[in-house]
Amino acid sequence: MGHLLLLFTVLIYALTPINGDFVIEEQKKLQKRNIGQPEKDIEVYSIDINCRVTSRFAHNIITSRAVNLANISKEAFFDVDLPKTAFITNFTMTIDGVMYPGLIKEKEAAKKQYAKAVSRGQTAGLVRASGRNTEKFTVSVNVAPESKVTFELVYEEMLKRRLGKYEMFIKVQPKSLVKSFQIEVDIHEPQGISFLDAQASFITNDLQPAIKKSLLGKKGHVSFKPTKDQQRSCPDCETTLLEGDFTVTYDVNRESHGNIQVVNGYFVHFFAPPKLPGVPKNVVYIIDRSGSMMGKKIDQTKEALLQILNDTPQHDHFNFILFSYNGQLWKDSLLQATPENLEKARTFVKNITTDGVTNINDPVLMAVELLNKAHDFKRVPERSVSIIILLTDGEANAGESNPAKIQENAKKAIQGRYTLYSLGFGQSVNYPFLEKLALENSGIARRIYEDSDAALQLQGFYNEIANPTLTDIEMQYPENAVSDLTQNNFKHYFEGGEIVVAGRVTDNNLNSFIVDVKAEGADTSLEYTERVHLDEKVDVSKEQKYIFGDFTERLWAYLTIQQLLEKRLHAPPSEKENLTAQALDLSLKFKFVTPLTSMVVTKPEEKDKSQEELIADKFVEEIRDLSGRYHAQNLRRPVPVALSPNFGQQGPAGPSPNWVDSDPHVVINVPQMNDALCFNIQEKPGVILNLIMDRVLGISVNGELIAKEKSNETYFGKIGIVNKNTKIRIEVNTDRVTVLKNKNKKTFLWQKTGSISEEGFNLVINKRTNLTLSFGEGATFFIILHEVWKSHPFPMRFLGFYTLDDYAFSRGVHGLLGQFFHGIEYEISSLHKNEKSGKQTATMKVKNNLLTVTRGSEKDYRSNFRNGIKTPCWFVHSNGEGLLDGTHTDYIVSDIFSNA
Repeated sequence: MGHLLLLFTVLIYALTPINGDFVIEEQKKLQKRNIGQPEKDIEVYSIDINCRVTSRFAHNIITSRAVNLANISKEAFFDVDLPKTAFITNFTMTIDGVMYPGLIKEKEAAKKQYAKAVSRGQTAGLVRASGRNTEKFTVSVNVAPESKVTFELVYEEMLKRRLGKYEMFIKVQPKSLVKSFQIEVDIHEPQGISFLDAQASFITNDLQPAIKKSLLGKKGHVSFKPTKDQQRSCPDCETTLLEGDFTVTYDVNRESHGNIQVVNGYFVHFFAPPKLPGVPKNVVYIIDRSGSMMGKKIDQTKEALLQILNDTPQHDHFNFILFSYNGQLWKDSLLQATPENLEKARTFVKNITTDGVTNINDPVLMAVELLNKAHDFKRVPERSVSIIILLTDGEANAGESNPAKIQENAKKAIQGRYTLYSLGFGQSVNYPFLEKLALENSGIARRIYEDSDAALQLQGFYNEIANPTLTDIEMQYPENAVSDLTQNNFKHYFEGGEIVVAGRVTDNNLNSFIVDVKAEGADTSLEYTERVHLDEKVDVSKEQKYIFGDFTERLWAYLTIQQLLEKRLHAPPSEKENLTAQALDLSLKFKFVTPLTSMVVTKPEEKDKSQEELIADKFVEEIRDLSGRYHAQNLRRPVPVALSPNFGQQGPAGPSPNWVDSDPHVVINVPQMNDALCFNIQEKPGVILNLIMDRVLGISVNGELIAKEKSNETYFGKIGIVNKNTKIRIEVNTDRVTVLKNKNKKTFLWQKTGSISEEGFNLVINKRTNLTLSFGEGATFFIILHEVWKSHPFPMRFLGFYTLDDYAFSRGVHGLLGQFFHGIEYEISSLHKNEKSGKQTATMKVKNNLLTVTRGSEKDYRSNFRNGIKTPCWFVHSNGEGLLDGTHTDYIVSDIFSNA
C-alpha cells in the first residue's frame, strides 16, 4: 500500500514563523509599502505529483514551484508527508537557476553537521514527525524579491498487496488555488492490469471530469488536473475545495500462480496463487483489560471482537485470555466456531470490564500451553494454522516485567510452531518490545491508533490474516545460478496477499529460469513450477522504457534493506554488526535514506549568513535495550532529545522531558550537549505561572503555587491545561482531575484509576500516582502526584509536570518551559571549583549574557515516584535570569486557564 500526504499552505506573518505546510514569513526588517496598493506575496503556481509504478515498485516525484512577487524577502516552507515504508532517494532546491542538491551519507558521517545545526538553534531534522502511515519531510528557504524557487523530492517504495489490491493514497490539501495542479500516475504491470480505479473524497460533479483513467492491457494511467476555476469552493470564492483523499487502486491478472521478471541481471518473483480452499485457523486472543484500557479503548476493542466473531468461519477454533494482574481464560480449551459457541463468545465479550495492572508474560505462556494441548490431544485439525493475537495498550508492570525475559520466555515456549501478532493500542506501549516479540515468532506488530476508527483498524488487521490458504511455503531457485536472495521461506500465505522474492542472477549463460514452490494446503501438499525462457523473453527494460528499466535491481535492494533492518531488531549481538554493515552498504550504493543514512541538505541563506546544513532522516520507532531502557533514536527531531528509562506503572514511554517539579525546580534538557540546565522559581503562594503557550496549536499550560506548612517553600498545587482547538479544559489538583468540554464535565479522583479517550484526546490516570495526557499524536504531558505521608511532620500533596514530544509544538511556542522546546544555544567556559561549597562553577554564555552557573542536580521522579533519580544540570541563579526571555515575573498570569 502506498501513501502520500501532500500539504501546501500559503500564509503571511510579519513576526515569527509558525508550523505550516508552505508557510511564508516576512523578514523582520519590513520595507515600506505603497498604501492602497494590494500586497503581493509568494505565489505557489505549480504543484506536480508524478508517480511511476513498474511491477509494484513506485518511483515518486513531488515538485512545487513558487515565485516571490513581493519587493521583500520571504521564507517558504516545503512540507510533504511520506509513506513510512518509503525511502527518500533525492531532494533538490532550485533558486533562480541554481540547484542545491541533497547528498546521502552514512548517519555517523552526518552527525557533526547535525549537531552544529542544532547548536545554532536551526531546523536540523527534515523528517520531523510520524503519523499513522506517514512521516513528515519539511524544509524552508529564504526567497529573494521577484525570485523563483523549485522544490523536488523523490522517494521510492514497493506497493504491498492487501485484500486483493494495491493502493496508492494521496492526501490532497493545497490550501489555496494553484494555477497548475496535477497528479499523474503511470502504471506498467507485465501480467496485465485486471482493474484500475481512482476516487477522491472531495470530488464534486464539476470536478469529476478532471479525473481521467485509461487502461490498455499492461498499462494504466490516471490523471487529475483541475483548472483553477474547478478548484474553487464556490464560483466566486478564492478558497479551494481540494481537501481530502485521492486514492488509486488496482490489481493484476492472475491466470497462473506467479510471475517472474528478469531484467539487467536481477530477478523478481511475485507469487499469489488463485483462490484456494481456506486452511482452518486456531486463534487465541490475548486482550489487555488493565485499568488504562478503560473507556473508549475497551469499547472499541469489544466492538472489533464482535465483528471478528461474526466473520469467523465455522472450521476455525478460538479462545480468549483476558489479562491485568494475571491471565484469565474464557474456556479451558479451544472451541470450534459453531453458531452456538460464537453466541456464547459474544456474550462474554460484551461483559468484559477493566481493572488492574499489566501482566503480559503469563497470558502469552497460557496461550502457548492452550495451543499445545489442542494439538497434542488432536482437538484441532492437523492441517491448520495456529495464531496468537496479543492486544495491549501499556507496558508490562506485573509478574515478569523485564521485556527481554518475556521475549525469551515466549520464544522458548512457542519454538517456531505458532505465529504471534502484537497489536499496540495507543502511544504509551513499548512498541519496540512488541515488535521484537512478534518478529521472533514469525509474526508482525501493528500500532492501533487512538481515534474514532480504532475498531476498524483492528478489524482491518484481522481481515488481512482471516483466510490463510497455504502454510510452510518454500521457494526454490536455480542452484548455482542465483545469489543474494531475499527471504524465500514463509510461514503463511493469506488470500488477497502476495509473496515477493528478489535476487541476483549470476549465470549469464542461463537460458531458462525455473522456480519451484512447495507448500502445504488445506487438504494436501502442493507444488508449483514457474519457468521463464530468457532467450525468448521480450526485453522488459525496453518494453518499460517509458517508466524505468532498473526497477528489478532497485526493488531487490529495497526488499533486502527492509529485511536486513528487520533482522537487526532481534538478531544476537554477534550478527547485528554484520547485518548493519550490509544494510548500510546498500543504502549508500542505491542512495536510500534509511535509518542508517542521512541526507545532508545545504541551503542558501542571506548574504550576511553562512550556508545552513540540514539533515533528512528516516523516522524510526524508539529503540530500547534488553532491559527495556531506550538506547537509540534517529535524528528526526529539531532537537535530538535524550531518551529516558522505563517508567513505572503505566507511565508513558518517550524522550526525556523538560519539567517542573519539587519546589519548583525547572529542568531543561539539552541532549545535543548531553546535559541539562535548571533554575528555581521563587514566588508567593497563589501565583499562577504560564509554563507553555502555543497560540498556533491553541494549547496553554499554567501552574498555581501552594505553600508548604510552616515553610517558605512553594510547590505546584494546581495545573490548568487548555486546548482551544478541541475546546477542552483540564484542571489537575491534588485531589481530583476535572475535564471540561463545552457544557460537559467529568471528574476523576486520584484515589481511583480512570481514563477518557476520544478523537484527538486521551487521558489515563493511575491511582494515587500519575497521569498521562495527550492531544492527538503530539503534545503529551505527564503529571505526577507527590504525597508526603501523614507520618511526616508537615504532610502535603503537590504536583510535578513533565512534557514529552516537544518537537510537535510550533516554532512560536513560549512560556517558562515552552521557549526551550526547539533548542537553546549556550557555551560553558571558565570551569573551576568553589573552595567554600566544593561545587563546580562555570561561566555560561547564553542569549548574549554571561552568567555564573553552578554544577548541581535535580530529581526526575517518573521512574521512582518516592525518591526520584538525580539528573545533573547547570544551575542558573536568580530565578533563571539571563536564561529566560525577560524575567520570571513576565510569566505570571491571572487565571489557571489563561490562554491569551
